[in-house]
Amino acid sequence: MLLTIDVGNTQTVVGIFEGEDLVEHWRMSSVEDRTSDEWALLVGNVLQMADLSFSKQVTGVAISSGVPRVTQALKEMTERYFYFAPIVVEPGVRTGMPILYDNPKEVGADRIADAVAAITFYGGPAIVIDFGTATVFDAISEKGEYLGGAICPGVQVSAAALFAAAAGLRRVEYTAPRSAIGRSTTESLQSGIVFGTVGLVEGMVARIREELGGAAVTIATGGLAEVVIDQTDVVDHHEPWLTLHGLRLIYDRNTS
Repeated sequence: MLLTIDVGNTQTVVGIFEGEDLVEHWRMSSVEDRTSDEWALLVGNVLQMADLSFSKQVTGVAISSGVPRVTQALKEMTERYFYFAPIVVEPGVRTGMPILYDNPKEVGADRIADAVAAITFYGGPAIVIDFGTATVFDAISEKGEYLGGAICPGVQVSAAALFAAAAGLRRVEYTAPRSAIGRSTTESLQSGIVFGTVGLVEGMVARIREELGGAAVTIATGGLAEVVIDQTDVVDHHEPWLTLHGLRLIYDRNTS
């Protein structure tokens, strides 16, 4: 079995693959200061929830991480407790995808994993929208080349900044109100947060599709995708575990 770990700035997603099938997955908070031993305890506990263990089932580990300290801790955890080195999405790892960024080393590991999964499952041209700490748009050409994209403040980041700066505004649930014209402060905030993000998504998808030549399949992923995608028709597919699938594909390309 393959253990996949995607570390974001806010959340970490862990998944277990049996062959090509994602059989278990968990989402947890990212904590930068966790040691390798603490990661081992955490991962060991979630594996036990699925009647799995370090020593008996897991034969490979694939990691994407945007947090360097966590990347190092996970490498140490894998080598100490699994007794082999993980596949980490970083420069030098085979992805099978040309990276046409000006500096390919600047592209986040999760963006590469998302792009690899998107082109494999849905073909190109494609647009991936990852709703996480940032709302990230990635563009993949018809030939399967990673072209670049856009990085915007995420739903929670934008809302938190607003609540911190405006003393009279309280936090609200991230859900669509009954109409764009809010009839209360709560509905007005929900309208701005949800429908404002929808406007961002629709505008960015239209611009990127035009630059890609008109048509492009759009795939949404990330923990906050469901807040937005039900309110727009520009998203063709919702795959909440896209990054994990990309990690599995990259692992296969580096171990086969």
